[in-house]
Amino acid sequence: MKLSLKNIVYQPPGQFEETRYEKIHNVIFDNSVDGSKVVAAEIANLIKDKQAKNEICVLGLATGSSPIKVYEELVRLHKEEGLSFKNVVTFNLDEYYPMPKESIHSYHYFMHQHLFDHIDILPENINIPDGMVPKEQLIEYCISYDEKIKSYGGLDFQLLGIGRTGHIGFNEPGSHINSGTRFITLDPLTRYDAAPDFFGINNVPRWAITMGVKTVMSAKRIVLLAWGNKKADIIKKTIEGKMTSDVPATYLQQHNNTTFVLDQEASSELTRIKTPWLVKDCKWDDTLIKKSVVWLSGVTDKSILKLTEKDYNAHGMSGLLAQEGDHYDINIKVFNQLQHTITGWPGGKPNADDTNRPEREYPHKKRVLIFSPHPDDDVISMGGTLDRLVQQGHEVHVAYQTSGSIAVSDEQALKYAEILLHYQPDNNKIKSLIKDLQTKNKPYEDTVEVRKLKAEIRKHEAIGALRYLGVPEKNMHFLNMPFYETGTIKKKPLSIRDINIVKDIIVTIQPHQIFAAGDLADPHGTHKVCLDAIFAAIDSLKTQDFMNDCRVWLYRGAWHEWDVPQIDMAVPMSPDQVLRKRKAIFYHETQKDGVMFQGNDPREFWVRTEDRNRQTAEKYNRLGLADYAAIEAFKRYLF
Repeated sequence: MKLSLKNIVYQPPGQFEETRYEKIHNVIFDNSVDGSKVVAAEIANLIKDKQAKNEICVLGLATGSSPIKVYEELVRLHKEEGLSFKNVVTFNLDEYYPMPKESIHSYHYFMHQHLFDHIDILPENINIPDGMVPKEQLIEYCISYDEKIKSYGGLDFQLLGIGRTGHIGFNEPGSHINSGTRFITLDPLTRYDAAPDFFGINNVPRWAITMGVKTVMSAKRIVLLAWGNKKADIIKKTIEGKMTSDVPATYLQQHNNTTFVLDQEASSELTRIKTPWLVKDCKWDDTLIKKSVVWLSGVTDKSILKLTEKDYNAHGMSGLLAQEGDHYDINIKVFNQLQHTITGWPGGKPNADDTNRPEREYPHKKRVLIFSPHPDDDVISMGGTLDRLVQQGHEVHVAYQTSGSIAVSDEQALKYAEILLHYQPDNNKIKSLIKDLQTKNKPYEDTVEVRKLKAEIRKHEAIGALRYLGVPEKNMHFLNMPFYETGTIKKKPLSIRDINIVKDIIVTIQPHQIFAAGDLADPHGTHKVCLDAIFAAIDSLKTQDFMNDCRVWLYRGAWHEWDVPQIDMAVPMSPDQVLRKRKAIFYHETQKDGVMFQGNDPREFWVRTEDRNRQTAEKYNRLGLADYAAIEAFKRYLF
C-alpha cells in the first residue's frame, strides 16, 4: 500500500478508513521501511516549517527497534538532502535506572549511535533522562525534566513505540493519565522482553525514569510505530479496546492528533483486517474467500463441508453468497484448495500429475538450498521436511547464515575448553581462553577466541544433526555473515558484503528450491536481517536463467506458525518422523535446558515446535481434512 505524507497526517473521525471498532487513527504499510520513511518525511517537513518561521522544533523521541528505520532516514535526509537539525531540541522518553550513559544498553548510547552522532544537532539541545541521578534527587530531577519541556512550549511531535504490556515510554500498566515524568518499576514482561539484549533477565534493570502519560499527551502531534506479529495483540487492544490504565497506550484514544503507523503483521488482529466482512462490503477474491471460510469453520466449530447457508448469513458473509452463489460450492472450492496444499512430496512427486500439487514434478531430483539463520533453525522449523527431502533423493544443501555463537553460554563454552585442556594440558592458548571465560566483566562481550570456540561448538552440533538426517558434510555451508560477528548482542547493519555472501551460495548451487526462515518473531531480530539478505539476493539474481526454475518457500515454527489460510504447502509427518525430528534437535545440546534466547515461551524448542506442528495438523483435521500426527507449513514467496 503506497501512502503519501497527507495520508498519515491526522484526520478527524469519519475522514479515514475507520470502523465502529477503531478509536485511534491508523495507517498500514506493506513493511516497516515504507512506514518509517513516511514518518521521517513528516518530521523533516515539521523541522523545515519551523526553520522557515525561525522557530525551535521540539521533538520527543523513542528508543527500541521500532524507530531505527526512522532515524536512518533522517540521517540520510541530513547527509544527502541537507536537512539541518540546528533548530531542533529533543527530549527522550525514558532511560533505564541505574544506567551509566556509556553503557551499550543505555538509551543515551542508542540515540547517539542511531541519530545524534550523524546529524548537526547542537549537543546542548539533546535531553535524555540521566540514569545515574542519585535516588534522593530523583523526584526533583523528574519535575525539572517536565519543566524544561514546558519552557520550550511543549513537544511539537512525539514519536512512540509500544510494549507488549501496552506501555508507552515506560508507563507500565497502572499508570495514571495525569502522571508526569517519574521513577518507575518495570513490569516483569517488559524486563522479560528486554532479557535477550542483556544476556539474561538477571541483568535487566528493575527500574527506569520515564516521561509520564500526561507529558506524552501534551504533545501537539503523536505518531506511534508498531512492527511485526508480536505487536498485533496489543495493537488491537489499544485501538479497539476500552480506555484503561491496564493498557496505558489506550489513553491515546483521547488525544486529538495521534496516528498509529503499522506494518501488515502488526495490524493483523484488527477487526477490519482479520475479519473485514464484519465491518464493510468486501471485494471477494480467492484469498479472502479462503480466509473467511476457515474463520467461519472455527467460529461455528464445524468442518468446512458442514457449513450451511444460515452459517454464512449469521456471520456477516451474505455478500459472499451474493457474489459466489451456492454455499456448498464455496465449501467445496475452499476444501479443495486446502486439500491441495497437503503433500508428502515437498520436492515434487515423480510420475504424478502436479496440476494441483504445491511443487512441480520435474526435475525429479532437485537441488534444494535451505537457509537457516542460526545453526538449529533448520531442524527446529522444518526438520521433518528436510528429512523427507533427503529420503526422497534430492540434493539437499543447508546454509547456516550466522554462527549463533552468542547463544552459547559461558558455562557451556568453559566445559568444552576444559575438555580441550585435558588433552592439551600445556596449551597456553587454551589456558588463556579459559581465563577469559572465568574473568569476564561483562556477560555480553566475548573476546575473539571465545567467540571462535562458541562458533565451533554450534557448528559441530549442526554437523551432527545433519549427519544424522543423511546430509553429506560437503553440502553443509557455514556462511558466518559479517553483520552478526560482533561478539555482542548489538549487531552491525546488513551490508552489501552480507548480501553478496548469500548471492554467491545461490549462484554456486543454482537451486530448484530455496527454503528460508519467514519467522520474524525471534527475540533478537537475526531472522529478519537474514531474510532481508535473502530477499535482496533473490531480487538481484531473479533475471538469471536458473532462477526461472527456482521456487522459494518460507518456513516458520520456532516462534509462531503460519495461519492455515496462509499455507501454500503442508508437509505431514508420521509419529516416527516426529521422533526423528526431535532427535535431530537434540544434537543442538547448548540450546537445551535454559537456552539464552527463549522469547516469551519458556518451553524448550523441541517441545514448542512439536506442539505447533501438532496444532497445525489438528487445525487441518477440524476443517474436515485428514488426521495427521503433525504438519510443517510453508508459504511460497513470489519474486
